Amino acid sequence: MAEDMKTAVLMLREAYDAFNRGDFDAILERLHPDVEWNRYAEVEGPIQGREAVRAFLQPDLFERQHGEILETAVHGDRILVHVNFTAVGRGSGIELEQDGWQLWTIRDGLAAKLEVFLDRGEALAAAGQES
Repeated sequence: MAEDMKTAVLMLREAYDAFNRGDFDAILERLHPDVEWNRYAEVEGPIQGREAVRAFLQPDLFERQHGEILETAVHGDRILVHVNFTAVGRGSGIELEQDGWQLWTIRDGLAAKLEVFLDRGEALAAAGQES
C-alpha cells in the first residue's frame, strides 16, 4: 500500500472518531471542499459540498450515534470501510444497528466521494473487486 493511502486510512479513522464524538468540524476538515456524499437511500441525489454534509450529519433524529470500523481495504485511490452503525432515536429511545460498507475516494489527501452500500458484494464490485 502506498504511503499516501496509509495516511488516508488514518485520516478516515480520525474522521470516524470525530463522528463518534460529535465533532463535525473535525470531520469537515478531512473532506474535500467539493465532496460528493452518496447515501444508499437516495431520494434527492447526492449531497454536494462540506456544509451540506454538515447539515446531513447533525444528529437531529438521534440522541446518540456511533460508527465502529470493522475493516478497511485499499483499492487504488479508494478505501472500502466495513462499518457497524448504531444509534438511539431522540425522544423515542428506539435503537438502530446496521452493518454497511462505505467506499471513499481520496483526492488531494482528502475524502472526495462517499458511496454507501448495505451489500458487501455490491461494495466490492464498486471497488473493482470480486466478492
